[in-house]
Amino acid sequence: MKIYGGIFELAQKKQKILELEDLVSEPDFWADNRKAQETSKRLAHLKNQVEFWEKLEKDIKELQELAESNSPLPNPPHPGEGTPDSEHELEEIYEELKKRYEETHISTFLSEKYDDHDAIVSIHSGAGGLDAQDWAEILLRMYLRFCERKGFKTALLDNNRNPEGGIKSATFEAKGSFAYGYLKGEAGVHRLIRLSPFNPAHTRETSFALIEVLPVLEAQEEVKLDPKDLKIEAKTASGHGGQSVNTTYSAIRITHIPTGLAVSIQNERSQTQNKEQAFKILTAKLKKWEEEKQLEQKLELRGEFKSPEWSNQIRSYTMHPYKLVKDHRTNFETSDIDAILNGELDEFIEKYLEKSGKR
Repeated sequence: MKIYGGIFELAQKKQKILELEDLVSEPDFWADNRKAQETSKRLAHLKNQVEFWEKLEKDIKELQELAESNSPLPNPPHPGEGTPDSEHELEEIYEELKKRYEETHISTFLSEKYDDHDAIVSIHSGAGGLDAQDWAEILLRMYLRFCERKGFKTALLDNNRNPEGGIKSATFEAKGSFAYGYLKGEAGVHRLIRLSPFNPAHTRETSFALIEVLPVLEAQEEVKLDPKDLKIEAKTASGHGGQSVNTTYSAIRITHIPTGLAVSIQNERSQTQNKEQAFKILTAKLKKWEEEKQLEQKLELRGEFKSPEWSNQIRSYTMHPYKLVKDHRTNFETSDIDAILNGELDEFIEKYLEKSGKR
C-alpha cells in the first residue's frame, strides 16, 4: 500500500537526492560556502522526508501482516489465537502509526517550488490608526509564537513602531524546515472586529492588517539586480522611545525603478546591515513578480501584495459580540480565538494546504 501516492512524489525526491549527492561530492563544492550550506540543508531535508515516509509505509505493511496472522480462525487448532489481548496490541500499534501520520501528513502537500525554503514575513497595518497598529502588533506576536511552536528560528529585520503604541509595519525572517511552505497561506488581509481599547466609548471597531510572505531565495535563485535600475535612499533617525530614545539608526529604502517595487528597512542596526536585508527582500519580491508575470498566475506563490480592503480579506477575527475566527478560503472556523492569537494556527494552515493541494 502506497500511503503517499502521487502527492509526495517520492521517486522524484529520491532522484533529487542522488543529484545533490553528486553535487556535494564534487571537489570544489565548498568553494562557495553559502551555496554549499544551502545545498547541504536541502539534501538533509529531502533525506529526512524520504526516510520518514518509507519507514511509515514499512510499519503499516508489518501491521497489516500482523493483523492477518492474528485473524480469528473458524476452527482454531490452538485456543487463544486471535484473542482480545492480541487485538488490543494491534489497536495500540495502529493508534501510534495513525498519530505519526497525522502529525506529519501535512508535509505531503509541501511540494511546491519554494516550500522547503526559509520565509520572510511582513506585517502592515491598514487604515484605522491605533486600533489597526495594535492589531498589526497582535499579529506579529501571533506569528512569532507560531514559529516558536514549530521550532523555527526568527530574526526581526524591520520594526516601524508608533511611539503611541502598536506597529505601522514589521518584517521578520523565519528559518526552519518548510518555513515558507507553512507560512505562505497566511499572505493576505486579516480583519479584526472588537470593542476598541483606544477610545473612551469603547465602540465596536474594525481593523485591517496585511501579511506578505516571501521565500528566502538560495544563491542560484536570486535575481541579478542592475545598479542602474535601483534608487537607494538612506536617512538617519532617532530611536522610538523608551530605553532606545537616544538611539540613532539608518533607515534604508530601495526602489526597483522598472517595476516600482520598493522595500524599506528601519531598524537599530548599521546602514550596511539594513541595506543587506533590504536587498534580500527586494530580490525575493522581484523573483515572485517575475514568476507571476511569466506564468500569468497571480497566486502562484500566494503572496501577492494587496491593499487592505474588505474584498481582499482571507480571515476574520471577531471578538465582539461573539468570539469567532473564520478563514474565508476554506470556511474553517473556531471560537477559540485566544488559542489562535497565541500561535496555535496548525488547523487553519493544514486546511488551507489540503485545499490548495487538491486543486
